[in-house]
Amino acid sequence: MMPYSEDHIALAAEYALGTLDADERAQVETMMSVDKDFAAIVDAWEDKLSVLNQMVGSVEPRAEVWDKIKEAVGHSEPQAPLVLPQAPPVVVPEVKEPAEVVDTSNVIRLSAQARLWRNVARFTTAIAAALVAMIAVGVYQPDLLPDGVRPKPRVQVVEVKPPVVPATASAQYVAVLQKEGGSPAFILTVDGASKNFTVRKVGAAPEPGKSFELWLISDKLQRPRSLGVIGGGDFTARPVLSSYDNDTINTATYAVTVEQAGGSPDGNPHSAPVFTGKLIEAVPPAAPSPAR
Repeated sequence: MMPYSEDHIALAAEYALGTLDADERAQVETMMSVDKDFAAIVDAWEDKLSVLNQMVGSVEPRAEVWDKIKEAVGHSEPQAPLVLPQAPPVVVPEVKEPAEVVDTSNVIRLSAQARLWRNVARFTTAIAAALVAMIAVGVYQPDLLPDGVRPKPRVQVVEVKPPVVPATASAQYVAVLQKEGGSPAFILTVDGASKNFTVRKVGAAPEPGKSFELWLISDKLQRPRSLGVIGGGDFTARPVLSSYDNDTINTATYAVTVEQAGGSPDGNPHSAPVFTGKLIEAVPPAAPSPAR
């Protein structure tokens, strides 16, 4: 017996089951007529599958069931027995010489592959049509698509950087606080833009249990205004001039008094000024750059 592929065996089983179409059954019958070994495989499958019929016992329906069936099909009268026509005998021509075995493996393989490719082609066509429809809906009516497949709107973020404006140097003012005709005791520096001031201690020596306090005296104010106690370090910086306008700051007299430790308790000076001075412009503001 020649070896047979799995396609041959599967084809014989499908023939025994009766699941082949007319063309495929004719192909199997042709193979059986010229290849006895293949016919034996088909017979073996029929023997194996016939056991399934033997496992199911016959059941005789009740008489009333037959009567209802006859009424349903319109044959209540007794019917003549059904005689099946006799199939004409199959005449196999006598082969005097050894029969040439026809290799039908290619035919079976091509037939199976043709059915497979037909199914693949149908499936691929359906997927392509669905993709084309989804792309068209996404372009023209994206709101109809579910959130998961809806194309996200393209957002282009443009960073706009403002032109870099070079910082303009502000004017700087300075006042030397001293006794009349004496050496400098403090140097007061004021920034014209921020109005912050810095007091630099130069030659003043604090008295024990006393504090130096800085005051702003102006004709625009009813009384001197305290700018705070001057610290014990070399530098004291404060932003308290921001509440005054530029004209008041630039024209005022700055005075230092000796107060009790921690400064005046009521916001008024309790001694005559010991050091005074007025601001002068030390560094002018930078000129604006010409427009380009």
